Amino acid sequence: MNKEKIRVIVEEMIRNSLQKSKLVPIAASNRHIHLSPEHVERLFGRGYELTKLKDLSQPKQFAAKETVTLIGPKGKIQNVRILGPARGSTQVEVSLFDGYTLGVKPPIRNSGDINGSEPITILGPRGQITIKEGLICAARHIHMHTSDGETFGVHDGDLVQVKVDGVRGVIFSNVLIRVSPKYKLEMHIDLDEANAAGITNGKLGEIIAVESRKQVGGE
Repeated sequence: MNKEKIRVIVEEMIRNSLQKSKLVPIAASNRHIHLSPEHVERLFGRGYELTKLKDLSQPKQFAAKETVTLIGPKGKIQNVRILGPARGSTQVEVSLFDGYTLGVKPPIRNSGDINGSEPITILGPRGQITIKEGLICAARHIHMHTSDGETFGVHDGDLVQVKVDGVRGVIFSNVLIRVSPKYKLEMHIDLDEANAAGITNGKLGEIIAVESRKQVGGE
């Protein structure tokens, strides 16, 4: 049996175990940026394509070798990692503390909900752009494969509570469930939240309640 088959079997065993106990692995997400194809070219040059540094936990997503600098009214943050592949609209995700550094107030939003969000200037090696909206603090959420959603008894768009044990144990409210056959089970929080609760990547949280259920199929 080759290493790839062993990895798949082990991951399946872990996932089955987590599903039975409603446990979810947690990852702390550092500041990063998603760029549109147009903005990739404006920052790095015509015809430029992002270079993969490493794969991320979610399938077909990767951290690029390229970084940019964010420039706000009061300060700047260098070496902000670009995540690929390029997407339709540019979106910058920072923590609330990063907002203080930059001198802006990023709204807490679900990914993709950038209407009316904060502007920011982005500096690359070949150019600079200022977007009128797109800077947010990403709301805490859980990626789930469709099979995970069925086992956990939740739907895409539900809000749940997640309990994390430890010296600085905490219960996270308003955690958005995102279900897709393209996703892998993982909860994402930002560094502010992780540091406050003493959470490191791989820490397990337990879904203990559904706060708000999305209306699905007339339910």
